[in-house]
Amino acid sequence: QVQLVESGGGLVQAGGSLRVSCAASEGTFSSYSMGWFRQAPGKEHEFVAAIRWSGGDTYYADSVKGRFTISRDNAKNTMYLQMNSLKPEDTAVYVCAAGTPAWVGRYITTRRAYTYWGQGTQVTVSS
Repeated sequence: QVQLVESGGGLVQAGGSLRVSCAASEGTFSSYSMGWFRQAPGKEHEFVAAIRWSGGDTYYADSVKGRFTISRDNAKNTMYLQMNSLKPEDTAVYVCAAGTPAWVGRYITTRRAYTYWGQGTQVTVSS
């Protein structure tokens, strides 16, 4: 079973940058598509970004497009989310997920597309 551990969260001022990471326990990391979701207090999970197993395809929520970049290093079993131009509304617990969904349509933006989940890392953006 895949174990996912996020890191890199913290406090940053609006307009600043932060990179969160998701480390996987398995050497089969490269076979999984990966995604980032986030959840603010009292709100539902929100899709942020996804990356195909090969790293060749990415997809972003409109709210973060142009500001966030998802990437992966399969040799390190790690996925990254580079967050630039952060806004207070980006404040949330960022959770990584892994799965083997078909990379079609918007299915990859749904939680049910993923099998494994991390515990999340807190990102707080101050105004």
